[in-house]
Amino acid sequence: MTWSLKGQLYESCSCNMFCPCWFGVQDLMIMDQGWCSGLLGFRVHEGSSDGLSLNDREIVLAVHWPGPTLFDADGTARLSLDDGVDDDQHAELESIFQGRKGGPMAVIDSLVSAWLPTQRARIEVTEDGDTVSLAVEGAGDVRSTLLRDPGGTSFTLRGGGFITGLGLEEAELAPSGSRWADAEMPHGFETKSGARGHFAWAG
Repeated sequence: MTWSLKGQLYESCSCNMFCPCWFGVQDLMIMDQGWCSGLLGFRVHEGSSDGLSLNDREIVLAVHWPGPTLFDADGTARLSLDDGVDDDQHAELESIFQGRKGGPMAVIDSLVSAWLPTQRARIEVTEDGDTVSLAVEGAGDVRSTLLRDPGGTSFTLRGGGFITGLGLEEAELAPSGSRWADAEMPHGFETKSGARGHFAWAG
């Protein structure tokens, strides 16, 4: 059984400036508020699993960790899949993004103790210059705005940690202003920190 996905990833969390978890250094991964709530938005441009097409799909992961560090785990998470997926695609995408087929999401799964039922929802994607938003009907959005200095230069991270762990070559800093409200999650939240990049996964 083989699968592969390529696309764009948008990360957004409740830390104030830049999520320290990206560095993958346990001593630094202390959450700003003593807990972390975050969103990962995925735009899958090309994908397949055992011959099943997974092209042009949108997925949003919402997750809450009680902290005080990511490695304290005990997270609560839910996947939202765009409402264009059929039953076979639903099953495959859920397996991949809950980490049951290995790959980068297996690391996230190891930090989650409760997966809420996956939902299908209308996911609208808008692009406006440096800002990209994935709005999930009835829940909220993942909004990513590329960070630039006064001269217009963006900021990019390369290296190990979660950059490599999430299948990225580099991550661009992209602060967010997202809001999320899911009655079954521990609480609603707003996000500030953010990054984004192109991912390539296979398993």
